[in-house]
Amino acid sequence: MKSLKLITAIVCVALFSLMSCQDEIDNENGNNPNTNNADSETANNLTRTSMFDGSFDDFLDGVSCSSILLPVTAIVNGTSLTIINEADYTQVINILGAFNTDDDTVVLQFPLTVTLSNYTEVVVTSQGEYDALVDACEATEAAGEAAISCLDIDFPFTILTYSLNLEQTGSVVLESEQELYAYMNSFSDDELFSISYPINLSFTSGTSTTISSDSELQASINDCLNDEETIDEAEEDADALEEILVDGLFQVESFINTGINTANDYAEFTIDFANDLSVVAENTVNVTVNDVQGTYEVSSQMEVYLDLNFTGNATFSLLNNEWMVTSYSSTSITLQSNTNAAITLVLTQI
Repeated sequence: MKSLKLITAIVCVALFSLMSCQDEIDNENGNNPNTNNADSETANNLTRTSMFDGSFDDFLDGVSCSSILLPVTAIVNGTSLTIINEADYTQVINILGAFNTDDDTVVLQFPLTVTLSNYTEVVVTSQGEYDALVDACEATEAAGEAAISCLDIDFPFTILTYSLNLEQTGSVVLESEQELYAYMNSFSDDELFSISYPINLSFTSGTSTTISSDSELQASINDCLNDEETIDEAEEDADALEEILVDGLFQVESFINTGINTANDYAEFTIDFANDLSVVAENTVNVTVNDVQGTYEVSSQMEVYLDLNFTGNATFSLLNNEWMVTSYSSTSITLQSNTNAAITLVLTQI
């Protein structure tokens, strides 16, 4: 009888220890941590967030699934440039940004080498081969399989591995995106994994957060992809607004500051926006009044903004502001001060 009691006690202690061990794993990694296989949503998220992000030189190559290894020679709007390092990107951006409604062209000189989203390097010898890379990238983006570039997982972090019968088989500490990408693409079909939470995420917006589960990872990705879509739409709206400004001739219909509409102060003037980012206000009633010179810039983040900067005229200097574009059409542009919502400006096309 004493032997039976002893055996029972040993079994109870063993079961208690096993349950405590499993509880420790569950507490560290969240509920049901051992459910991710190579085809799971979390595996896909880790793969896409760890792909090589080639979007940083899209102004040069026009494709986010790869980037061009430097040096490279390109003809940018008719000007031949040899780009030695990333500091030389400024030359390209300045040429492309000199005029805001022209048709920019970048002609790449072959052969050149690109880094693909899987971190491999490929030599491209012709425009035809390069066009094939662009087509493949567009297909990948359309299928929702391209790199997720709106957030980064902060390294290092740990992945725990399990056998198919849910026994922990090991762990691996990952130090970089390339390590993570290689690991996820070599993950065995006869293994399961879990992320050792919590982990930190950094967003391209400059913010960061700490997450504690696969569902929080998915929610963070969904949020940042939605923000990325909003940013893309704002960029398209900014391009459309630039076209409207350059193609039209405008007057001040309304300028409200501290509740007072002073549009009459501008009634004799037309405002002409040029595609070299200059703007001129001309008095069409009294030709002896000097033109008012200025500059402007259309930019976008989550919203579209119009910066005005007139010089040499106190009345027009009152319009100098970073204006948020609240609405626009081919005939009217409604603006709100980015620092004081009570200040509004409406431009109408003549």
